[in-house]
Amino acid sequence: MGTLVTGDTRMLQRASKVGRKFSNPVPTVIGGFSTMFKVLPRYLFNKAETMPVKALGPFTTDVSVYATAPQSGLRVTWMGHSSVLLEIDGLRVLIDPMWDERASPMRWAGPKRFFAAPMRLEELPPVDVVVVSHDHYDHLGEATIRGLAGLDSMREARWLTSLGVGVAAGRISELDWTQNVSVNGVEITAVPSRHFSGRSLFNRFETLWSAFVFRGSKHKVYFGADSGWWDGFAEIGAAYGPFDLTMLEIGAFDALWEGVHLGPDGAAQAFEALGGKGLMMPIHWGLFDLALHAWRQPMTRMLEIAEERGIRLWAPEPGLPTEVVGGAEVQSDWWR
Repeated sequence: MGTLVTGDTRMLQRASKVGRKFSNPVPTVIGGFSTMFKVLPRYLFNKAETMPVKALGPFTTDVSVYATAPQSGLRVTWMGHSSVLLEIDGLRVLIDPMWDERASPMRWAGPKRFFAAPMRLEELPPVDVVVVSHDHYDHLGEATIRGLAGLDSMREARWLTSLGVGVAAGRISELDWTQNVSVNGVEITAVPSRHFSGRSLFNRFETLWSAFVFRGSKHKVYFGADSGWWDGFAEIGAAYGPFDLTMLEIGAFDALWEGVHLGPDGAAQAFEALGGKGLMMPIHWGLFDLALHAWRQPMTRMLEIAEERGIRLWAPEPGLPTEVVGGAEVQSDWWR
């Protein structure tokens, strides 16, 4: 495990703590009960289509594809929301796996999936690394983690998480910001993001949250996880980019929590700050009702911005293993 950054890195630092709680890289106010009271009336009278009226899918992954390595060296299967199976220069990485039925501490209540996972956990090909960015329920499903830990396909997997997010005792490396590990020639680095952690209102900030950079022999990928806008995006791009594929969250946004989520406009700004090269992949949308906006709104707005700013989007159908080839755009209309 090491630390390697280059260029102007005034904001790329190890995480700091105040007592038991980690701090954001820039001052950030996180809403509590007062925010809940502000949001409740809007929820009660909200008329937006926050969930699909008609059933989506089913989406099915042809798992036989994984028997052959991607010709380009870079292939991604988006499972929905922020769950991604990334194949980069010979390494297979499962990021923020979330197969649970609900993004909730309860099995009978809370945000429910819009569509079933494109493959069963048991169908996953052998994975080299599992990465967990932070402990929120839409990124870390307890049933998913327990299921993965018992699979033969995961027997040799290395688990990487942000500090404190221990999920597989004896097989895990917890990374601080700017720390990295190399697995099969691919360097994986945890970098700062502007967000928060916690499985309840009472343990927020006690574990760390991170974005991740993957640097292989031929490709570079940025996984933004969850983050509000901050000036550190430019430093991350300068130190680790340019990226062939930049994954940024576009869903679950609102003015009340813009400090910890980007939304489509913030994602475009972050993509440009990170260098604006390669392709942008929208994540963190289309699977759970986590905000007040219509469920399609993140993508419809993202398409408008991309056309205005000349951003090349890479947005495949859920569950479809898709290669990243020569900067060519991918825009599936599965959600229309």
